[in-house]
Amino acid sequence: MPDVIIRKLGLSIEEIFHEGGEVSSGTLIKAAAVAVIHNPFASRHELDIKPFMDDLKPLGLDMANRLVNALGGVDNVQGYGKGAIVGGAGEIEHGALWHVPGGYAMREVLGDAKAIVPSTKKVGSPGTRLDIPITHINASYVRSHFDAMEIGLNDSPRKEEMLLALVMTTGARIHARVGGLQAQAIVGKDGLH
Repeated sequence: MPDVIIRKLGLSIEEIFHEGGEVSSGTLIKAAAVAVIHNPFASRHELDIKPFMDDLKPLGLDMANRLVNALGGVDNVQGYGKGAIVGGAGEIEHGALWHVPGGYAMREVLGDAKAIVPSTKKVGSPGTRLDIPITHINASYVRSHFDAMEIGLNDSPRKEEMLLALVMTTGARIHARVGGLQAQAIVGKDGLH
Protein backbone atom coordinates (compact mmCIF):
# COMPACT_ATOMS: atom_id res chain seq x y z
CA MET A 1 0.00 0.00 0.00
CA PRO A 2 1.09 3.60 -0.49
CA ASP A 3 2.68 5.58 2.29
CA VAL A 4 0.63 8.13 4.16
CA ILE A 5 1.75 11.52 2.84
CA ILE A 6 0.83 14.30 5.27
CA ARG A 7 0.59 17.86 3.99
CA LYS A 8 -0.36 19.42 7.31
CA LEU A 9 -1.47 18.72 10.87
CA GLY A 10 -3.64 20.94 13.02
CA LEU A 11 -4.89 21.14 16.59
CA SER A 12 -7.86 23.26 17.63
CA ILE A 13 -9.00 23.86 21.21
CA GLU A 14 -12.23 25.47 22.40
CA GLU A 15 -12.78 26.43 26.04
CA ILE A 16 -16.45 26.97 26.81
CA PHE A 17 -17.13 28.98 29.96
CA HIS A 18 -20.75 29.98 29.54
CA GLU A 19 -23.85 29.02 27.53
CA GLY A 20 -26.52 31.30 29.01
CA GLY A 21 -28.23 31.13 32.39
CA GLU A 22 -25.99 31.26 35.42
CA VAL A 23 -22.25 31.28 34.95
CA SER A 24 -21.05 27.68 34.98
CA SER A 25 -18.79 26.46 37.76
CA GLY A 26 -16.84 24.35 35.26
CA THR A 27 -15.30 24.68 31.84
CA LEU A 28 -15.89 22.37 28.89
CA ILE A 29 -12.89 21.91 26.64
CA LYS A 30 -13.24 20.51 23.13
CA ALA A 31 -10.17 19.64 21.08
CA ALA A 32 -9.84 18.52 17.48
CA ALA A 33 -6.78 17.08 15.77
CA VAL A 34 -6.78 17.14 11.97
CA ALA A 35 -4.46 15.70 9.35
CA VAL A 36 -4.56 16.59 5.68
CA ILE A 37 -3.17 13.71 3.64
CA HIS A 38 -2.80 12.74 0.01
CA ASN A 39 -5.62 10.43 -1.12
CA PRO A 40 -3.85 7.56 -2.91
CA PHE A 41 -7.14 6.50 -4.54
CA ALA A 42 -8.11 9.90 -5.96
CA SER A 43 -9.26 10.03 -9.59
CA ARG A 44 -9.63 6.26 -9.91
CA HIS A 45 -11.89 3.52 -8.61
CA GLU A 46 -9.82 0.99 -6.65
CA LEU A 47 -11.62 -2.14 -5.46
CA ASP A 48 -9.24 -3.17 -2.67
CA ILE A 49 -8.76 -0.16 -0.42
CA LYS A 50 -8.94 -1.91 2.97
CA PRO A 51 -5.16 -2.37 3.43
CA PHE A 52 -4.76 1.44 3.62
CA MET A 53 -6.51 1.33 7.00
CA ASP A 54 -3.42 -0.35 8.45
CA ASP A 55 -1.24 2.38 6.95
CA LEU A 56 -3.37 5.00 8.73
CA LYS A 57 -3.10 3.41 12.20
CA PRO A 58 0.14 5.19 13.25
CA LEU A 59 -1.40 8.53 12.22
CA GLY A 60 -4.51 7.77 14.28
CA LEU A 61 -2.41 6.96 17.35
CA ASP A 62 -0.33 10.12 16.93
CA MET A 63 -3.44 12.30 16.63
CA ALA A 64 -5.14 10.62 19.62
CA ASN A 65 -2.05 11.17 21.75
CA ARG A 66 -1.90 14.83 20.70
CA LEU A 67 -5.50 15.27 21.87
CA VAL A 68 -4.94 13.55 25.21
CA ASN A 69 -1.90 15.76 25.81
CA ALA A 70 -3.85 18.89 24.85
CA LEU A 71 -6.58 17.97 27.36
CA GLY A 72 -4.14 17.28 30.18
CA GLY A 73 -4.22 13.48 30.27
CA VAL A 74 -6.46 10.45 29.83
CA ASP A 75 -8.37 11.10 33.07
CA ASN A 76 -9.72 14.38 31.69
CA VAL A 77 -11.30 12.87 28.55
CA GLN A 78 -15.03 12.11 28.66
CA GLY A 79 -16.23 12.46 25.06
CA TYR A 80 -15.04 11.64 21.54
CA GLY A 81 -15.86 11.52 17.85
CA LYS A 82 -14.22 11.29 14.43
CA GLY A 83 -14.76 12.37 10.84
CA ALA A 84 -13.32 12.76 7.36
CA ILE A 85 -13.69 15.14 4.44
CA VAL A 86 -12.68 13.64 1.10
CA GLY A 87 -11.56 15.95 -1.70
CA GLY A 88 -13.55 16.09 -4.94
CA ALA A 89 -11.42 13.56 -6.83
CA GLY A 90 -12.19 10.95 -4.20
CA GLU A 91 -15.28 9.09 -3.05
CA ILE A 92 -17.11 8.82 0.25
CA GLU A 93 -15.77 5.29 0.76
CA HIS A 94 -12.27 6.72 1.04
CA GLY A 95 -13.45 8.63 4.13
CA ALA A 96 -14.74 5.36 5.58
CA LEU A 97 -11.13 4.17 5.69
CA TRP A 98 -10.77 6.37 8.81
CA HIS A 99 -13.30 4.38 10.89
CA VAL A 100 -10.90 1.75 12.17
CA PRO A 101 -7.60 3.66 12.49
CA GLY A 102 -9.28 6.75 13.97
CA GLY A 103 -11.71 5.06 16.31
CA TYR A 104 -9.50 2.31 17.60
CA ALA A 105 -6.62 4.71 18.09
CA MET A 106 -8.68 6.80 20.50
CA ARG A 107 -9.97 3.74 22.32
CA GLU A 108 -6.44 2.35 22.62
CA VAL A 109 -4.94 5.60 23.89
CA LEU A 110 -7.79 6.12 26.37
CA GLY A 111 -7.34 2.58 27.68
CA ASP A 112 -10.78 1.45 28.70
CA ALA A 113 -13.22 3.39 26.49
CA LYS A 114 -16.19 1.15 25.72
CA ALA A 115 -18.56 3.18 23.53
CA ILE A 116 -18.47 3.15 19.76
CA VAL A 117 -16.82 6.30 18.40
CA PRO A 118 -19.47 8.31 16.50
CA SER A 119 -18.48 9.37 13.04
CA THR A 120 -19.37 11.37 9.96
CA LYS A 121 -17.85 11.89 6.53
CA LYS A 122 -18.49 13.74 3.31
CA VAL A 123 -16.95 14.74 0.01
CA GLY A 124 -16.07 18.43 -0.22
CA SER A 125 -13.83 21.14 -1.57
CA PRO A 126 -11.25 23.35 0.18
CA GLY A 127 -12.85 25.15 3.11
CA THR A 128 -15.59 22.56 3.62
CA ARG A 129 -16.67 22.31 7.27
CA LEU A 130 -17.77 19.14 9.06
CA ASP A 131 -19.76 18.75 12.26
CA ILE A 132 -18.29 15.79 14.14
CA PRO A 133 -20.72 14.08 16.53
CA ILE A 134 -19.55 13.47 20.10
CA THR A 135 -20.71 10.95 22.70
CA HIS A 136 -19.46 9.77 26.09
CA ILE A 137 -16.43 7.46 25.83
CA ASN A 138 -18.00 4.66 27.89
CA ALA A 139 -21.74 4.83 27.26
CA SER A 140 -23.35 6.13 24.09
CA TYR A 141 -26.68 6.82 25.87
CA VAL A 142 -25.34 9.56 28.18
CA ARG A 143 -27.38 12.47 26.79
CA SER A 144 -25.39 15.18 28.57
CA HIS A 145 -22.44 14.34 26.34
CA PHE A 146 -24.34 14.37 23.00
CA ASP A 147 -22.52 17.19 21.29
CA ALA A 148 -20.62 18.14 18.14
CA MET A 149 -17.58 20.12 17.10
CA GLU A 150 -17.20 21.85 13.77
CA ILE A 151 -13.86 21.30 12.05
CA GLY A 152 -12.26 22.36 8.80
CA LEU A 153 -9.34 24.22 7.27
CA ASN A 154 -9.61 27.02 4.71
CA ASP A 155 -7.38 25.31 2.13
CA SER A 156 -8.35 21.69 2.68
CA PRO A 157 -9.03 19.20 1.36
CA ARG A 158 -7.70 19.80 -2.11
CA LYS A 159 -9.24 17.53 -4.74
CA GLU A 160 -6.70 14.73 -4.28
CA GLU A 161 -6.57 14.94 -0.47
CA MET A 162 -8.47 13.84 2.60
CA LEU A 163 -8.86 15.73 5.84
CA LEU A 164 -9.04 13.28 8.75
CA ALA A 165 -10.17 14.43 12.19
CA LEU A 166 -10.43 13.20 15.78
CA VAL A 167 -12.26 15.07 18.55
CA MET A 168 -12.14 14.69 22.33
CA THR A 169 -13.89 16.63 25.10
CA THR A 170 -13.56 16.99 28.86
CA GLY A 171 -17.21 16.68 29.80
CA ALA A 172 -20.86 17.33 29.26
CA ARG A 173 -22.43 20.31 27.53
CA ILE A 174 -22.50 23.36 29.79
CA HIS A 175 -25.87 23.37 31.62
CA ALA A 176 -26.90 19.94 30.22
CA ARG A 177 -30.43 19.29 31.51
CA VAL A 178 -32.37 17.01 29.16
CA GLY A 179 -32.35 13.97 31.45
CA GLY A 180 -31.39 10.45 30.47
CA LEU A 181 -28.53 8.32 31.72
CA GLN A 182 -26.13 10.27 33.91
CA ALA A 183 -22.36 9.79 33.58
CA GLN A 184 -22.06 8.72 37.21
CA ALA A 185 -24.62 5.94 36.60
CA ILE A 186 -22.78 4.23 33.72
CA VAL A 187 -22.62 0.46 34.10
CA GLY A 188 -19.92 0.23 31.44
CA LYS A 189 -20.43 -3.28 30.13
CA ASP A 190 -21.92 -2.80 26.66
CA GLY A 191 -20.76 0.65 25.53
CA LEU A 192 -24.36 1.86 25.60
CA HIS A 193 -25.41 2.13 29.26
